[in-house]
Amino acid sequence: MSLNDLIHEAYDRLRKRVRRTEMIYSHYYSEKLGLPLYFKCENLQRTGSFKIRGALNFMTAQPRETLKNGVITASAGNHAQGVAFSADLLGVKATVFMPEITPPQKVQSTRDYGAEVVLTGRNFDEACQAAEAEQRASGALFVHPFDDELVMAGQGTIALEILEELPDVRNLIIPVGGGGLIAGMATILREQAPHLRIIGVESMAASSMSASFAVGKPVEKPVSVTLADGIAVKMPGRRTVPIICNCVDEIVRVQEEDIALAIVSLLEKTKMLVEGAGAVTLAAVFNQGVTGLEGKTVCLLSGGNIDVKTIAQVVERGLIAGGRYLKLTVELDDHPGALAKLAENIAATRANIFHITHDRRSKTLAIGRTDVSLELETRGADHLKEIVGYLEAQGYNLTVM
Repeated sequence: MSLNDLIHEAYDRLRKRVRRTEMIYSHYYSEKLGLPLYFKCENLQRTGSFKIRGALNFMTAQPRETLKNGVITASAGNHAQGVAFSADLLGVKATVFMPEITPPQKVQSTRDYGAEVVLTGRNFDEACQAAEAEQRASGALFVHPFDDELVMAGQGTIALEILEELPDVRNLIIPVGGGGLIAGMATILREQAPHLRIIGVESMAASSMSASFAVGKPVEKPVSVTLADGIAVKMPGRRTVPIICNCVDEIVRVQEEDIALAIVSLLEKTKMLVEGAGAVTLAAVFNQGVTGLEGKTVCLLSGGNIDVKTIAQVVERGLIAGGRYLKLTVELDDHPGALAKLAENIAATRANIFHITHDRRSKTLAIGRTDVSLELETRGADHLKEIVGYLEAQGYNLTVM
């Protein structure tokens, strides 16, 4: 059976078991970017990401006898929850190997669905090696996060939903990690909408797919810590890469600052919480990593499972990237009225002092001098430059952090 046939079969199998997620037209982003922009909101999916589609399709397609020893998998978080949920639904045991750096929220959510979690390895690939070794010893069924046709077929059902709701879509922007999502979607899109431009997006901290796309075969690349942990894969799939090379138009990469800015922007403008791996699509449009877009464009928001403790750090980083948060240190004479005069000058720029620290004890300071560290809320990059320029014109010796 072809992958296209498997996708249609998966669509029939899953439509009563997973959420048909919303497609939202964004007035704000459409006006800002000058093209009709839509979001396909898999961040609102059951378990918080698209991964449930592939996991559930794979497991429900198996003969019951195959599941008797349970299932085992490796995941950075979202696939883990999809497998755990599916196993609980089918009444089978699930064991999930997750990297040690997996956000606690994703670990706990996986356990809440009833799976046994084993934290091991510095990244997904090391966790996957441990899971495969345990699978050989236990006889459990291994559910690959991306390099399996049934998993790809489950993810491909998203494309059918998009085409049914927006048949004249011109561009589709999809997050890329190991490739299961974009391979499944691109397969059915090339059959039903050959005119469609398909663009994959990955983090620069995990760029194995763009390297593989360039040479036409899987290439291993090192992975750095990234906000897009859900798509941080050292080695993409043996099955997914050929499909992607054949069906996808291009792969682009985005910086961490752009990902943070996209997360914050989505929070503010759409009131949706989207994890880093899901926000890379908007980041690519924002930073003009994708150019030449015309006509109706869909950004797939693939997941919303972001650790609560990480949100504050991401918001701060996003505000800094957007020029709306300024940290600086100013050296002053240590005499009455100096600090008040500095505050008066900052007020003249219409910036808001968010936090202030006074330090007289630094070894680098001359006697009679003091350092004042300030955190300011600003209106954007132009306002930030205005503040720095104004304070320097007033004679202040300052350092932007």
